[in-house]
Amino acid sequence: MGNDARTPDVAASADFEEVQATEQFKELRKRHRSFVFPMAVAFLLWYFAYVILAAYAVDFMSTKVWGNINIGIIMGLLQFVTTFAITGWYVSYSNRRLDPIAAGIRHGIEGHEFDTTGAGASGSATGGAAK
Repeated sequence: MGNDARTPDVAASADFEEVQATEQFKELRKRHRSFVFPMAVAFLLWYFAYVILAAYAVDFMSTKVWGNINIGIIMGLLQFVTTFAITGWYVSYSNRRLDPIAAGIRHGIEGHEFDTTGAGASGSATGGAAK
C-alpha cells in the first residue's frame, strides 16, 4: 500500500553542469570568492601574527595593561571577537549579495528550467495539477 504517484526528484533531473555554465552561477561564485578569499587571508595573517608574537615577542605580549590583564590576553580575546565579527559580516554580505542570486538559481532548478528528463516547466512538484 502506497502512493505510486511520486514527485520527481528535481535534483536528480537537473543538469548541474548546465547550471554551472550560466552567467548567474558565475556571478554567484565570483561574489562569494571576492569575499571569502580576502577575508580568509586577512584572518590567517592576524592569527599567525598573534602566534608569532606570542612565541617570539614574549616581553611585548606580557606588557601589563590593567591589573593582571596584558597585551597577550587582549589579543587572544580579540581573536574570538574577530571570528564572530567576520561571521556576522559574512551573514550580512550573503543575505544582501549572494542569497538573491542563489534563490534565482534554485528557482530555475526547481522550476525545471534545467530538467534533463524532458518534463520541462509544465511538470508539477506536487504530482498533479489542481485547478
